[in-house]
Amino acid sequence: MSAAAGAERGIGAPLLEVRDLRVTFARRGGPDTVAVDGVDFAVAPGEIVGLVGESGCGKSVTSLAIMRLLPERGNRVAGEVRMDGIDLLGLSDAAMRERRGRDLSMVFQDPLSSLNPVVPIGVQVTEVLRRHRGMRKEPARREAAELLDRVGIPDPRRRLGSYPHQLSGGMRQRALIAIALACRPRLLIADEPTTALDVTIQAQILGLLAELVAETGAALIMITHDLGVVAGLCDTVNVLYGGRIVERSQRHRLFATPRHPYTHGLLSSIPRLDSAPGEELVAIPGSVNDNLPWAHGCAFAPRCPRAMEACEQRTPAPEEIGGRLLRCHNPVPASAG
Repeated sequence: MSAAAGAERGIGAPLLEVRDLRVTFARRGGPDTVAVDGVDFAVAPGEIVGLVGESGCGKSVTSLAIMRLLPERGNRVAGEVRMDGIDLLGLSDAAMRERRGRDLSMVFQDPLSSLNPVVPIGVQVTEVLRRHRGMRKEPARREAAELLDRVGIPDPRRRLGSYPHQLSGGMRQRALIAIALACRPRLLIADEPTTALDVTIQAQILGLLAELVAETGAALIMITHDLGVVAGLCDTVNVLYGGRIVERSQRHRLFATPRHPYTHGLLSSIPRLDSAPGEELVAIPGSVNDNLPWAHGCAFAPRCPRAMEACEQRTPAPEEIGGRLLRCHNPVPASAG
């Protein structure tokens, strides 16, 4: 986001700064898997930052590392995740539990598996209020009903007694957002919050998140593979591939002139209303598993239509020009965006 745009929306100093975040998973009988490989980004109060890419690019692992929700064994997390200048990765488990839910919360991808199936929705909301805000039972229930009403669940007092399976997919996602907002966190992470929802409900959920950010001034990290979500919601977009950010730009600029071949390929594979009848979509060849180690070259080189000899021999260094970060030896010309 440009300084002018940030000033217009009241966006100032970063609330969260992620610096050189690396997540490595150990594999029995095989080499370690590097899921996140030196990710850097920041998000300020009132700003919506997108993490975009195919499944397997490291988006969700990044969010789980920020929240300290990765399994305790079998992985290594390095780098810094600073909130208010404090490195969350260096906090004790008890200190992080105090911050999680109160200062930063997460809306998970699948609400049906994230919610406890044998506990009423009301109990799941009130336990957060009682744990982090010290509220008594009845005030907590009143607050829980207000939260359900705020996220658009009809007849909220009756729904406090409903179980997750008794709610529709959209209502379950709204209940999950209510739980995440219960302690008025300053940072909200939404991991694919519209997966498996129909288009109408998707629009309602995205509108709700944008409205909540505008009302509370919270920072929002939106994790998605859906560029349509990014186009309508995010201020700044980070495009990930192979665990690294390959392009970062302000939303409108990214969509107008994508420079990295991967970003260009993602946008070219989406149907457009202004496309000629019968025009074929351009797919990115191969899969996310067809890559090179970043230590040897560009991870996207085996799938890249613009790959050169240097792409397979030299790791592209990140360059930042005019507010756009780009990691590519042979970027798409701006005129071709």
